Amino acid sequence: MKQARCWLLLAAALLLPQAALAQPKKPGGKPSAPAPAPAPAQGAPATGGAGGEIELDEPKPADTTAPPADAQGAGAAGTGSAGAAAGAAGGGICEIDPSACPKAADIKTLSARDVKADVYAVQQIYALRRGRVELLPYWSFSLNDQFVGHPGPGLGVNYYLTNVLAIGLNGTFYQPFNSDSDFNFQNRRATRLAVPLNEYQMGATANFTYVPMYGKFSGFNKFIFHYDGFITGGVGTMRTRPIAVIDPDNRKFDYDWRLAFSIGIGLRVFLNRWIAVTGEIRDYIYSEQLENTTIAATPQGQRDSSTWFGDSQLTNNVQAQIGISVFLPFSWEYRLPK
Repeated sequence: MKQARCWLLLAAALLLPQAALAQPKKPGGKPSAPAPAPAPAQGAPATGGAGGEIELDEPKPADTTAPPADAQGAGAAGTGSAGAAAGAAGGGICEIDPSACPKAADIKTLSARDVKADVYAVQQIYALRRGRVELLPYWSFSLNDQFVGHPGPGLGVNYYLTNVLAIGLNGTFYQPFNSDSDFNFQNRRATRLAVPLNEYQMGATANFTYVPMYGKFSGFNKFIFHYDGFITGGVGTMRTRPIAVIDPDNRKFDYDWRLAFSIGIGLRVFLNRWIAVTGEIRDYIYSEQLENTTIAATPQGQRDSSTWFGDSQLTNNVQAQIGISVFLPFSWEYRLPK
């Protein structure tokens, strides 16, 4: 028993110096917050140094470095649409992408722009055709002749009886623009293998035009273009002649008239109320007189023009025509207001 008491006294003696460092409670209300301790020197431990005092009876002061709970909640909510306005002062969408937030000066500039109030989603026909004359200068070129080209200028004139139906004339001049390649000519002479070819002088037809389609589309994000689609057909004449490729030394052909029928489709895009860009594909169908591929045995027979012609063949002269449509008169008045 004496040995156990000695151990207890020894333990109490060891604990008494630590308890002696405790200070009594200060009188009065809530104790004031202790002054912040100076920052420890580099290499010093984070805990209090020698001689420091520990207040055992007072609660641990709050950590001032941690954000308040309500601030954390506001930060979490800031990730949504409501928090974007609360965090605009620091790191908001306007600071990240200034273009996303229009400025007052920009809004004022946009509000001062001119408004094109004459453009409507639903409106009357932009370019009336009834009672107007269409002048159509164009340039044509052949699409289906592999050996000879038949380009040439042309002019069309149409009068619109109604807004969708017109009668008119068109003519094309080819003579100085027919082109047969030198390679084809030399190859035919060398091999004695040739395909009968023809060249054109001019063509003219009387036409009926029907406009079954009308519409509009937006262009360049600023303008509205009006267009119409039409079909045309008629009857007329082609003036053509064979090209002397079998016996060019003796054969000389003259132009002759051929009865021709035409059918085509086209599209007009209006630039304003009286001028439009027009594209058309037209097929001229006629009976062509071909050169005789057989040469007479005697010089006298070779010079006889009755031996120069061979068979007649139904020919399709498919041409593309690109031009400008000008409508006269330039202006008109609607019967009823908009």
